[in-house]
Amino acid sequence: MNNNSDVMYRLLVQSVVDYAIYMLNTDGTVANWNTGAQRAKGYREEEVLGKHFSLFYSHEERLNKAADANLGIALKTGRYEGEGWRYRKDGSAFWAHVVIDAIYDEQRRLLGFAKVTHDITERREYEQQITRARDLAVAQSESVTSISRFLDTVIGNIPSCVIVEDAITRKILLVNRKAEHLFGTVKSSMQGKKPHECMTPELSDYFNALADTALRSEGIHKSEQQLLTAHGERVLHTRAAMIHGGDARTHYVMLIVDDVTDQREADARIHHMAHHDNLTSLPNRVLFRQRLSDALRQDGANAKRTATLCLDLDNFKNVNDALGHQIGDELLRSIGRRLRAVLREQDTLARIGGDEFAIVLPGLTENAEVDAIANRLIEAVHPPVNIEGHHLSVGLSVGIALAEGKLATPEHLLRCADMALYEAKRNGRNRFEYFTAAMDEMARMRRTIENDLRDAISGRQLRLYYQPITDGELKTILGYEALMRWHHPQRGIILPGDFIPIAEETGLIHSLGAYALYEACREAKSWTGEQTVSVNLSPIQFKNSGLISIVEGALQESGLPPSRLEVEITESVLLDDTLGNIRTLQSLKALGVLIALDDFGTGYSSLSYLRSFPFDKIKIDKSFINDMADSREALAIIRAITGMSRSLDIQITAEGVESAEQFAKLREEGCTLFQGYLFGRPQPAETRLTSL
Repeated sequence: MNNNSDVMYRLLVQSVVDYAIYMLNTDGTVANWNTGAQRAKGYREEEVLGKHFSLFYSHEERLNKAADANLGIALKTGRYEGEGWRYRKDGSAFWAHVVIDAIYDEQRRLLGFAKVTHDITERREYEQQITRARDLAVAQSESVTSISRFLDTVIGNIPSCVIVEDAITRKILLVNRKAEHLFGTVKSSMQGKKPHECMTPELSDYFNALADTALRSEGIHKSEQQLLTAHGERVLHTRAAMIHGGDARTHYVMLIVDDVTDQREADARIHHMAHHDNLTSLPNRVLFRQRLSDALRQDGANAKRTATLCLDLDNFKNVNDALGHQIGDELLRSIGRRLRAVLREQDTLARIGGDEFAIVLPGLTENAEVDAIANRLIEAVHPPVNIEGHHLSVGLSVGIALAEGKLATPEHLLRCADMALYEAKRNGRNRFEYFTAAMDEMARMRRTIENDLRDAISGRQLRLYYQPITDGELKTILGYEALMRWHHPQRGIILPGDFIPIAEETGLIHSLGAYALYEACREAKSWTGEQTVSVNLSPIQFKNSGLISIVEGALQESGLPPSRLEVEITESVLLDDTLGNIRTLQSLKALGVLIALDDFGTGYSSLSYLRSFPFDKIKIDKSFINDMADSREALAIIRAITGMSRSLDIQITAEGVESAEQFAKLREEGCTLFQGYLFGRPQPAETRLTSL
């Protein structure tokens, strides 16, 4: 190894004893060896110098040349990072976290490789114990009390912070001793409270965001962020997963938190790219947050203000799709250089993903400074960029948030700038907008509805109303559509259009959907006769792999025959993941459940849907029925649908029928089933219309 690499090695390994750090020559032979490496692997320095580092791998891995493959990855990407079994001199094995970085001189000539190995055997065993505990909890937990008692005995002494929340109320049910130590509090002051009631805004925002992700999709979700704890700024590595209780309506969120600050500091000694974007070399989201946090802390001291800007390139996706990622990447690099050139030295420009950039503007004295910078940014992007003979034009939309008062945390400030960016794009793009109180009020209203909705689910404020469905003879009621109503204690009855979209965004739709299926089946079972009950399924519910088991569970618990349950879907279900959702529909059909296609005619591929799946019913969207008296086009569409349904032997339901004239015309056109205010308004089960 040359003198330059010797100097680099000495600086790297000075006083490090907990990590095995050593340098490799370009052929993979060991060039230098620190005390931590001797301690971890049992070899003296003279026993390994000049030998290939595959000495520490298993016999099988040596045959497969796994060590050389890892060097190849480091050479190609700049870094290899992984985990696996490694072996000491005495033959004993340990589970290692391994980082290999390619080291170059100033002329980009390869000098060798820096390798860091850390024994994480104990941590791996703890993670496996936690996984086993989670699986066992899923199988055994029947109630909040039992899961709390079970997990308390399993995780009380493990060296990871564990937090368990109720998925609906988001109240903390269980914390262990490690969590008490990290947050500098006792469990009695956390249990029964929501995160924002017992943590700093920074910590509660972080854990709430991760829990929201776990509720929206299955699996283990990981996040790592530097946050202020009772022991100062610490890097927290968190895994979140949703635990399904014994009932489809009972769920929990488990958060497992590890303080990985020391490990990350060791990694930082051998590479500086952890805080920069590989494509543009601009700061990434991590460094951006640090710079924004530093700027916010300085605001109080110098009586100046900080602004955060969110930037999004207009028309970039079209360029990327048309010319390929290579051209798109070069365009991003060029735009990054232009943006950086018009900023002040103290400003931070970061690329935070895709064609999204963010900027920290510290030390501002007046808004005019921000206006000037925003205009310069837009003007800098406007001229075409010439890349490989292509003259590429993109625009720039900018959202601006100024730090003041309640905008105290980096996450909040960035969210506000993002809301302002959305407003700029909504107002025509290629412009900038400031965050306003109106935007915040709208966001607060949505958060209030979300929080109230969580309480509504646990407090049984939601009820199903039933609207009758009849045939053209008006002699009997054939079935009912179940429509959800929210009886809010202060706001009165809230209709689905005001809360279902929020439920879909937050993942609460899975709990609402399960409630609707169980409740509709339970109530329909008590009805005399063989009327069907129709339940609407959200497209989001089809992302839940447990949808079939929820429907099956609702039928089994209630004893309702599957032929009396009808589920209604919209065409958007088939626009998203068509093949997977068709298979889900086929599984529902196999249960004996009826399938209806709602709002027919409003989508883009209706005819192809009728070929891809044998629907039992088609529901004509009420917008056509409202317009058919005045619109030839609406009447023509109704005639086309009824004619097609006769050919395919599919029943047609006309919904939204409000007048006798509409009913007569629709019956004349061939509709077979009818629903609307003319026949009855939605009512609770006990007061529903039972005869016409």
